Amino acid sequence: MTIYVACDHLGVEIKKELIKYLNNNGIKIKEIGLANSNLDDYPDFAFKLGRLVSEDANALGILICGNGVGMSIAANKVAGIRCVRATSVDDAFKGKNHNGCNVLAVGANLGIDLIKEIVDTFISTKSATLDRYVNRINKIISYEKGTYNEL
Repeated sequence: MTIYVACDHLGVEIKKELIKYLNNNGIKIKEIGLANSNLDDYPDFAFKLGRLVSEDANALGILICGNGVGMSIAANKVAGIRCVRATSVDDAFKGKNHNGCNVLAVGANLGIDLIKEIVDTFISTKSATLDRYVNRINKIISYEKGTYNEL
């Protein structure tokens, strides 16, 4: 599995700590190769990561910005991406297990300890298997492809 990580200028320090933590736990990541500055814009990072994750069915993505909201909005504009903005372990679990999310957005404001717990949960949680969740995810995919049959 490939895990891509990207951040805007507000997430640089958290990203460095998170990458070190993941590498120390045997999880190899790929950083998005865009430079950070005080003038960077979160959509650039979210769109690039989203494109890479959408092209690899076995990939996951982690986005970090000030509070995770902007990154999640931008990432969810990329076809094939279901991004959860998580502020808790429960958000990360349900995002992946109930909604088939393949990208996680977190805010640097959560602090590294909680972010580690959220990321661990997101990575280790299995994707949706219950029919009701799979059906919902398939409706979203159908809508993206223009084949959704409205009620």
